Amino acid sequence: MKQRSVFLLFVVCFAFLLHPAAQNSSADALATAQKVIRPEQIRAHIRFLADNLLAGRAPGTPGYDIAAHYVATELEGMGLRPGASGGWFQPVPLQTAVTDRSASSLVLTVKGKEQKLTDAKDYVLSTWFASPGGGNKKTAESDVSAPLVFVGFGVTAPDQHYDDYAGVDVRDKIVVSLYGAPATFPSTERAYYSDGIVKARNAVAHRAVGILELLTPEDQKRYAWEWLVPQIQVGEMHWLGTDNIPHDFFPEIRGKALLSRQGAELLFAGAPKSLDEVFATAQAGKSQSFALPASAHIHTVAAQGTIHSPNIIAELKGSDPTLRDQYVVYTAHVDHLGICPAVEGDNVCHGAIDNGSGTSTLLEIARAYSSLPTPPRRSILFVFVTGEEMGLLGSDYFAHFPTVPLKSIVANVNIDGAPGIYFPMKDVVALGAEHSSLGADSSSAGKTLGYSLSPDPMPEEVAFIRSDQYSFVLRGIPAVDISDGINAIDPKINGLEVIKKWLVTRYHTPLDNMDQPIDFDSAAKGAVMNFLVGYQIAQHDQAPEWNKGDFFGATFGPHRLAEKAEE
Repeated sequence: MKQRSVFLLFVVCFAFLLHPAAQNSSADALATAQKVIRPEQIRAHIRFLADNLLAGRAPGTPGYDIAAHYVATELEGMGLRPGASGGWFQPVPLQTAVTDRSASSLVLTVKGKEQKLTDAKDYVLSTWFASPGGGNKKTAESDVSAPLVFVGFGVTAPDQHYDDYAGVDVRDKIVVSLYGAPATFPSTERAYYSDGIVKARNAVAHRAVGILELLTPEDQKRYAWEWLVPQIQVGEMHWLGTDNIPHDFFPEIRGKALLSRQGAELLFAGAPKSLDEVFATAQAGKSQSFALPASAHIHTVAAQGTIHSPNIIAELKGSDPTLRDQYVVYTAHVDHLGICPAVEGDNVCHGAIDNGSGTSTLLEIARAYSSLPTPPRRSILFVFVTGEEMGLLGSDYFAHFPTVPLKSIVANVNIDGAPGIYFPMKDVVALGAEHSSLGADSSSAGKTLGYSLSPDPMPEEVAFIRSDQYSFVLRGIPAVDISDGINAIDPKINGLEVIKKWLVTRYHTPLDNMDQPIDFDSAAKGAVMNFLVGYQIAQHDQAPEWNKGDFFGATFGPHRLAEKAEE
């Protein structure tokens, strides 16, 4: 009996050595993260990233490159491995274009009367790219004249039994549509159908040649025209594929513009429905479309070029021999807007919260992982991306050209604004978690740290498609973004009011700086939450799965399966 006991002890010890991850319980890993992730270090990172020296960290600028090298230096100091081919950096080729406003124009013809609209007052043009890729061209030019057809939100959503294009022919027409999607749609589906790329693709499928977009009264309250115009005038970027063609750019749409309320009123003079009636129908969630008694001539000239701006990637190899070739990917975007319209004499968009805070907390999450006695079972990639503010460009490029096989990426945990950065919270919002088994991981981690999970409190912001987790969803990978809840521990704080005020006073302005109220202790706790979500995913026997019948799993999962077969 004694010999048998010794043998069994040997077997147990041998198995323990084969699976060293067993040495770390979730409680031990959590304790390490809580010890390592310090508010003082988060503050120090943000202070550097938001400094005037970096001039707002716009992609392709020295300020962004300084930030990228800072991040890589920190990762190297933690003892992590470079995760890109040949080092820490994955170059992302970007085509840039800025509209030449003096050479561009928008002219309406309503009831036979021609009227030239005023730039920045009646409209603001989206830019144009020469295709394919522009080659050596420094100027891109497009011209389109066509009748106008109103198509509601411009949404075709079979899963929601909704189609704004039903019963109307827009072939060789310029479509006029409302920003967003029906509020009657579920939150994340509403976000998906609000995506400008989805809408443009739908317009192309219906053979439209141009797009004019309008804001609803609700959107006008959230996005002041004076704030929107410079955001659009700064220009556009698209990443370039191996074919040298800008990704997700549709040359079939030969002109696009956003109209102010004043500009929109001109379109609907004598239309079958007034603008107010259109807004009321949209608010009711009903599809609508009709021809307008007007045509438009859109002429766009743009200066274009090519830049390179890197993603920064680090790897922590997993400890389980059978699972270490699978990856949990953390993301946070390093870039911001660069130089902006001045506020109180300051013209640098510092991006302290957006997303200096996300970058800073991800650095400390990486430090916590590197401090574990034994790595988690699955491997971890820490991907600090570029070009998020220009359309999720760095994360989308990585998702199309990953540094590990796409099929080996099991989940994405994204950080866009450190959760808890505004005030200590009772709850968090796990954007996208409801679509997959990541919901259970988010709930479990939240419960451990004393957070409840709340639904998206501002579905009108369509946040699900506006940050880097969406790039992974589009490639069939379950993803989650843990963001701020609205229930503050301090009953005197109205959390929703605080966040909404920040969005309309500091978001994408120079006032997102180190002088604003920032709760670093609460942000450190939120970082631990993000650590624990990813750690749990990395430890599970089974990889995350889409929920049965889920819209995003059904829409994008088959594409991923097809890619697996090809690989």
